[in-house]
Amino acid sequence: MHPFRKAVEARDLDAVADLLDDDVVFTSPVAFQPYPGKPITVAILRNVIEVLEGFHYVREIGAPDAADHALVFEATIDGKAVTGCDFIHVNDAGLIDDFVVMVRPLSATKALAEQMNLRYERIKQQAGF
Repeated sequence: MHPFRKAVEARDLDAVADLLDDDVVFTSPVAFQPYPGKPITVAILRNVIEVLEGFHYVREIGAPDAADHALVFEATIDGKAVTGCDFIHVNDAGLIDDFVVMVRPLSATKALAEQMNLRYERIKQQAGF
């Protein structure tokens, strides 16, 4: 099991933060531009874990020593079933430097966008913006 998956499943967001490179780039399923940097990525993850109910990984794709991993998850939001995937790349230092999330179906993606938009000011504040 990838350490990131283990940390997320334990809801240990400090451990998740420790696995991120300072220059990580987070690509959201609901935002046009990627978010560069550890502070904003951690703030987003702290909020999304509150929004996605029953979040759990169902599959992990990638060899233990590979740089790229795909972590398939399921959850619900506003009563809608969500299936998604976290695509992570680990750099030579063993830290996640690229993090892309994709979510389906569209109705759940819209609900996720609405819920995260409601938290956007808090996310910015948590990130120190």
